[in-house]
Amino acid sequence: MATIQFDLVSPERKLASLEASEIQIPGSDGDFTAMAEHAPILTTLKPGLLSVKVGNDLMEYIVTGGFVEISGSNASVLAEEALPRNEVDTSVIEGLIEKATIALEDVTAENKDDAEKRLADTKALLSLI
Repeated sequence: MATIQFDLVSPERKLASLEASEIQIPGSDGDFTAMAEHAPILTTLKPGLLSVKVGNDLMEYIVTGGFVEISGSNASVLAEEALPRNEVDTSVIEGLIEKATIALEDVTAENKDDAEKRLADTKALLSLI
């Protein structure tokens, strides 16, 4: 099966560099799946679950936003925050919700809708635990 080079980095660390067969991405304009020879795309991420299939294994990461660039045989995710799903518990998600709530309080009127959506998406992460 054809693979796509997948790299996931956050400001703190590089979380993954793998040859994946499939990547499920929480895009801001909707979730989508990337595979080898995917059409080039540059888009933003919403808070959600990023899943990477490597052989018979499934690796999952919680991301809070960022960017993804896909170009044929490469997919690079630059996440604002990212953690392996198995390292995330309710207290971690509650901390992310608190950050999103504070950000909403400090946002300008023109960006309020985006901040409210981000808070709602972050609260939805609780359903993944």
